[in-house]
Amino acid sequence: MALSRGLRCCQRAFAWLPVLIIALVVLWSYYAYVCELCLVTLSNPVEKVAYLIIFHILFVLFVWTYWKSIFTLPVQPGKKYHMSYADQERYENEERPEVQRQILAEIARKLPVYTRTGNGGIRFCDRCQLIKPDRCHHCSVCAICVLKMDHHCPWVNNCIGFSNYKFFLLFLAYALLYCLYIAATVFKYFIKYWTGELTNGRSKFHVLFLLFVAVMFFVSLMFLFGYHCWLVSRNRSTLEAFSAPVFQNGPDKNGFNLGFVKNLQQVFGEEKKLWLLPIASSQGDGHFFPMRALCEAQNPLLANEEQWEDDGIDEEPHVNSSLFLVTFYLEVNEL
Repeated sequence: MALSRGLRCCQRAFAWLPVLIIALVVLWSYYAYVCELCLVTLSNPVEKVAYLIIFHILFVLFVWTYWKSIFTLPVQPGKKYHMSYADQERYENEERPEVQRQILAEIARKLPVYTRTGNGGIRFCDRCQLIKPDRCHHCSVCAICVLKMDHHCPWVNNCIGFSNYKFFLLFLAYALLYCLYIAATVFKYFIKYWTGELTNGRSKFHVLFLLFVAVMFFVSLMFLFGYHCWLVSRNRSTLEAFSAPVFQNGPDKNGFNLGFVKNLQQVFGEEKKLWLLPIASSQGDGHFFPMRALCEAQNPLLANEEQWEDDGIDEEPHVNSSLFLVTFYLEVNEL
């Protein structure tokens, strides 16, 4: 037992190593740019002040978003998604899989869950003992179910999900701008040091290495940020990009795609003044997500919407009258 605890402590400490590496690189880049480039190498005072002002704006935004990505805890499903003690006993004592699926279906009937497992069953986490909300997944590293889980990122030592996905995107964007700005402003003095026009030995090392590091991180971040921009435009998570969410009418990789503008609002919110700041503004609470009208119209769980409202579940947005007409039409055809 003591050995197991010691291993877990070592594992938790080791998990902070990537964050420590990034922090040391950022601190060194701050020293190299401010001290060695701006204060030692630059001679024009106007250029020096302009470089320092823009650099510190980007530096603050970069560090702020990185901090929020690391220390914003992932959100877990609410209590109503957890099984009661009686339901747990009934489920665990039942050995027949088909009856277990029926028990889960009875419990989920009062919950706004639309996605299913690959075989059409209710998505249930046996480790957390809860019905998984749509887009929720269990993180094996954090050992919890995370709302709208995207992935577990070792570079922030945190699970990226509903609570901090916006911060993570802004972190990538400002890190990209930070590296681009450093590379663009350092390049001229890199050439001067390289050709021997400037000869300060200590500053030369920092300036030359600063350009290489900035370009290296810029290229890596460019691909990662571009990929996540594509995901946001399609309203998908990284997990959903690899495995399409399954609805009652089958898998649909575009099941949550509402169009480019609404997809952006899902992550950044409707207040555009908050889009570029690491302040929580995402729509909803992470338990329910609007779907395309076709998926909603074909989903028979919509018939239980009034029951959800009577039970006090008010997190689902109102469905418009035209959608009810489509649902009614489909039910009449089925009869």
